[in-house]
Amino acid sequence: MSLAAALGTATIYPLQPAIADIARSLESGPAAVGVALACGPIGYLLGLALLVPLVDRFSPRRVVSLQFLALGGALAMTTVADTVWLLGVGLLVTGAGSSVGAGLSSVVGRLAPERRRATVLGIVTAGISAGILAGRIAGGWLTDMIGWHAMLLAVAAATVGVAGACVLFLPTAVGTLERNYLTDLASVPGLLLRCRVLRRGALRGSLWFFAFCAVWSGIAVALSQAPYFLSTKQIGIYALAGIAGIFATRMAGVYTDRLGFRPVILVGLAVAAAACPVLAVGLSSPWATMAALALFDAGLFAAQVANQTTILAIDPSAPARFNSAYMLVYFVGGSLGTAFGAAAVTSFGWPVTIGACGAALLVAGLLTGGRQRRLRCRV
Repeated sequence: MSLAAALGTATIYPLQPAIADIARSLESGPAAVGVALACGPIGYLLGLALLVPLVDRFSPRRVVSLQFLALGGALAMTTVADTVWLLGVGLLVTGAGSSVGAGLSSVVGRLAPERRRATVLGIVTAGISAGILAGRIAGGWLTDMIGWHAMLLAVAAATVGVAGACVLFLPTAVGTLERNYLTDLASVPGLLLRCRVLRRGALRGSLWFFAFCAVWSGIAVALSQAPYFLSTKQIGIYALAGIAGIFATRMAGVYTDRLGFRPVILVGLAVAAAACPVLAVGLSSPWATMAALALFDAGLFAAQVANQTTILAIDPSAPARFNSAYMLVYFVGGSLGTAFGAAAVTSFGWPVTIGACGAALLVAGLLTGGRQRRLRCRV
């Protein structure tokens, strides 16, 4: 499941380093190609809303394998796009299919033993983290070697192979939901109103994902400007700091099962916050910046595992719609952070941007504190 989540998540990222190559091959401008690439995250949000809840209803083996087959078809369709708008359509469908990682997290919530739920979730989340990192790196590397068309076909072939593996290895347990699918979808926004645990968890998660995305979009702008003037390739090397997050998710899952979610979230946020002063003043030192980014990522990925565990525990018999609502709010925070980071560095400077991110982490920590309440909600 971790390997499948890694590949599914990675499919939304490999074209990002290849914008210039795609623009040349489609005889278009980089700005237009950038708009087409933005269809991927939009499709991902649609997948969270429409596809993730299906694992509560049907066999994970059937749902996930079919989603991987559709993902392979979407990637293959994208390779034959000869206009920017067709590229956008292909990436929209690809983005929807790439939500399979969130679906696998929901499978964990429904089928993993309660005493090991966070540990197993940490393993699957490690795969998602690896996919985010590897998608960009492998996409750029393969595009340089074989071109972006062949690169996408190679990824499509890998998704078909994983679909076959899902048929062999994923569980077949069918969900017990009796509600109509459309009724179930319509109930998702209401869950945020009725369920305090979901509401608080989604809000604090969106705050630290806002900070995470603001740092990573802002640092690209800061390092490209005076006095650093780094190239895109040099800036990309800093993404290797994200490897720390892969290991942090595994540890966070184990300790969440042992200690509960609150200590893990608070420690994760404290580690990320401790990295902020170094990030604010240490850009002139690549090693200090890399170390701070590694701590920042590790802390927030650990907090995410512990936080998502509380969401999946609200209704273990049907966790996908809670997970879907949570991830929608979570990614809205990330989208706002991406836009804020680049704009804030340009308008106010890098230290002020980091200060705003630190403030978001502080608010998330305050939302984590206080007396623990019963996890059940009116569903």
